[in-house]
Amino acid sequence: MMNIKYKPADKTDIELIFELNKALIDEYENIEAIDYQKVLSWVRNKIEAHIQEYICVVLDEKKVGYYYFHDADGKMEIDDFYVFPQYRNMGIGTEILKNCISETDLPIFLYVFANNKGAIAFYQKLGFQVTEIIKGSRYIMQRI
Repeated sequence: MMNIKYKPADKTDIELIFELNKALIDEYENIEAIDYQKVLSWVRNKIEAHIQEYICVVLDEKKVGYYYFHDADGKMEIDDFYVFPQYRNMGIGTEILKNCISETDLPIFLYVFANNKGAIAFYQKLGFQVTEIIKGSRYIMQRI
């Protein structure tokens, strides 16, 4: 069993969470189809407004990822879910998702970039399925 701990994120985590978001947008979003600066501004504002609700994932006293699990109109949303690259494929993401699933009886959903095949396969393994396509570049996946 892994020694994963969960602690609230704080203001010192804002910049890293923002950079992780930006890296995904840069890699998977159709930049020509969006107002890039507006999207980045929205992302930063969301992180700053909710940073105390973000969870920092710690393994052996090292930060290994983040997520933001919150109520969104009677469903639970997993947002900004990151496991740092050097800690992937070790079961950490699976443990985090199982922890989220065990915390609620409500349906859980998340947004994922349509081209992020690794993430989609990972979520499908844990019972999520694509329920909606957003502007061709993102999916909503839900666990019923």
